Amino acid sequence: MSEEYGGDLVTITDEDGTEYQLEHLDTLEYMDETYMAFATAESSDSEEVEVVIFKVVEEDGEEVFESIEDDALMEEVYNLFMERIEENPEE
Repeated sequence: MSEEYGGDLVTITDEDGTEYQLEHLDTLEYMDETYMAFATAESSDSEEVEVVIFKVVEEDGEEVFESIEDDALMEEVYNLFMERIEENPEE
């Protein structure tokens, strides 16, 4: 996946060339890895926000987003992000 940063909005392109616009919510370090949480741009106006979390890895000197395949790890990281968001709802 490739990504372009533009303020708090990120455009990612998947393997099929489809582009998605995401709003950056938070970044955290967990178990010596970096994770970033995003809300889908389409959901930012609705009451239900879809949260997408990626692991940030370095590939050929560039940071890229990687899907989290481990369900237990995904749940742990998701819960950490939700705790942080609940602690600072104005951000």
